[in-house]
Amino acid sequence: MIAEIARAISAASGKTFHPVRQHAVSGGCINQSLSLHGQDGRRFFIKINQAAQLETFAAETAGLMELHAARAIRVPQPLTHGLAGGQSFLAMEWLDLSRGAEHGGARLGEQLARLHARTWHAFGWWRDNNIGGTHQANPATPDWVAFYRDQRLRPQLELAAQHGAAKDLIDGGERLLAELAAFFPGYTPRASLLHGDLWSGNAGVAEGVPVLFDPAVYYGDRETDIAMTELFGGFTTAFHAAYNAAWPLDPGYATRRLLYQLYHLLNHFNLFGDPYARQSRQAIEHLLAELR
Repeated sequence: MIAEIARAISAASGKTFHPVRQHAVSGGCINQSLSLHGQDGRRFFIKINQAAQLETFAAETAGLMELHAARAIRVPQPLTHGLAGGQSFLAMEWLDLSRGAEHGGARLGEQLARLHARTWHAFGWWRDNNIGGTHQANPATPDWVAFYRDQRLRPQLELAAQHGAAKDLIDGGERLLAELAAFFPGYTPRASLLHGDLWSGNAGVAEGVPVLFDPAVYYGDRETDIAMTELFGGFTTAFHAAYNAAWPLDPGYATRRLLYQLYHLLNHFNLFGDPYARQSRQAIEHLLAELR
């Protein structure tokens, strides 16, 4: 498998790559990850999964390229993806990532605002991708409320029902979908370029510069990225202050924050089970109470 990956790297880079050593890299829970060192000093980050996950790596490649094209925030550059040894792989540049205040600091806040300034003609994207291990549909849709209702919350609720979520959670979710437009009085978001899965585990620092990785890219309300940064913590007060100084959030964000976090809470229930059922139900109950 490594020999086949090396040949793919050679073809993609236009320079023969001879791997001399490899070691496992800890991190995500979905893929096996390797650091692959070459005889010429080059080094690549390799993700490996089952052959059926090839399309997932194609989507990640496209997402990283979309973020890179915005020239707002550094992302690792994908080199090639394909099949090797009966498994799928993605090879990208190696970055010496570290954690530190800057990964969630002022500079990242400023850069994220610039990323969100890149817009598209509709909500969605030109292709589907994944949020964690869950399929994420991105049909181009002119109306944000319809997109968020039908392509984000509704699919997660349907999966939750399949995974045995309690009837009160599902029924409450359906009532919320029916009233979703009420959360957007006088607010019409732009279709901003989003990272899509912006928790602190998908951010780091390389050579003193903030880096984002493992995206779930699409174009949508920029508030969704900000809401994700506040769901699990890890982003500093300086990050939020710098973002708001560059592009102030709408006052209604304080209410919509939980609405946007609900998508990720439901997805975590669908991926990891019961611990997130209570949080999802409480979020739905709180949001419904806002409408009374």
